[in-house]
Amino acid sequence: MSRAEAVRAVSPLWTLGLLRSELLTTFRRWRTLALLGVLAAVPVLVGIAVRIETGDGSSAGGGGGGGPAFISQITNNGLFLVFTALAATLPFFLPMAIGVVAGDAVAGEANAGTLRYLLVAPAGRTRLLLTKYATVMTFCLVATLVVAVSALITGALLFPLGDLTTISGTRISFSEGLARALLIALVVAVSLIGVAALGLFVSTLTNSGIAAMATTVGLLITVQIVDQIPQLHAVHPYLFSHYWLSFADLMREPVYWDDLTRNLGLQALYAAVFGSAAWARFTAKDISA
Repeated sequence: MSRAEAVRAVSPLWTLGLLRSELLTTFRRWRTLALLGVLAAVPVLVGIAVRIETGDGSSAGGGGGGGPAFISQITNNGLFLVFTALAATLPFFLPMAIGVVAGDAVAGEANAGTLRYLLVAPAGRTRLLLTKYATVMTFCLVATLVVAVSALITGALLFPLGDLTTISGTRISFSEGLARALLIALVVAVSLIGVAALGLFVSTLTNSGIAAMATTVGLLITVQIVDQIPQLHAVHPYLFSHYWLSFADLMREPVYWDDLTRNLGLQALYAAVFGSAAWARFTAKDISA
């Protein structure tokens, strides 16, 4: 390696260039755009369904407590559609999309025969893996914001906006409610870093992108099922999905932080464990494709 190549290998600008290339490649794929389109459509469908159901003056959900959290408040304030859409997509749609992108991050490159060429460039396995994870995390944020923005626009078009009532019964201004909606969206995005790390680890185990995506989504579904079985309550607090809906506590006055901090701590633990496992596997992997 020449001196110029050595400088290039450690250049932060080159690393940023690699990240930019990964982001452009990921967000230009039709599969990624289709996933974002489905996520954007969910709040629209929920808003239209609530609008049709309440067209005769009845309350959303029929007053029986059914449906996602906050759904009964949508007719009073369209901002609640943001909270409802995030609650509706978080158990499956959002993590499934993250699982697809994360599962394909390394295995997809190997399957396409481009992984070897990426490593021929002065990226290094650790730097390439970190870039892949940063790309997946960026997708987490973008996907969550797509749901939130779609819900906000739909809620503004179909329902009134204004001051809103928190779960605790206190009134807050629309601007504060909007700020809490943004904070909730950020918390939801961070809540997906465990799934992202798990998917990236699975992606290092195989050269088949489809197998990695299917395995990640399968594990996600399995964890969700286990979390719903009362007899397995002892393991529930250790499942990455158990505290996902704790973001609702941000709509209390004062905010309940206990489950929120447990959720963030659990996600950090999953990210550390499976991120380390992905690094150990990828750095020792025999790259033949």
